[in-house]
Amino acid sequence: MRRPNILLTGTPGVGKTTLGKELASRAGMTYINVGDMAKEGELYDGFDEEYDCPILDEDRVIDELEDKMSEGGVIVDYHGCDFFPERWFHIVFVLRTENSFLYDRLESRGYKGKKLQDNIQCEIFQTLYEEAVLSYREEIVHQLPSNTPEDLERNLDQIMQWIEQWMKDNN
Repeated sequence: MRRPNILLTGTPGVGKTTLGKELASRAGMTYINVGDMAKEGELYDGFDEEYDCPILDEDRVIDELEDKMSEGGVIVDYHGCDFFPERWFHIVFVLRTENSFLYDRLESRGYKGKKLQDNIQCEIFQTLYEEAVLSYREEIVHQLPSNTPEDLERNLDQIMQWIEQWMKDNN
């Protein structure tokens, strides 16, 4: 039975991982956090001193994911989306969080200074939503609010309904 591939994207701290893990559990799909995968496989191409983080080797990430994506039934979680092949995803969800919530979440993760401010600005200016719309067909890109536990439940219900409908239509 064919299953869709889903991309969850958005600024760090918007709730991609929480949503993705729970969605995979409910839908019986495979969850992949690209940041964790890169760390485990050392899929890096240097280190960014300014942001105090490794630089992702996007080509190696694509190579690592290619076979899994062709099987279907994968939920991919990453804060960037413009380097993934368009053919991989049936739907893209961009999670959005109000700045007051996001600031507290990022600060609790130890973000500070330029890294904290740049991520907040990224959310204010809808940078990742625009990246998604430019990278994928506009009709498959959807924004979801991700501020409260109620938003999480609503998003889970909405995406589960979408998955069920996709599977009826494609099997």
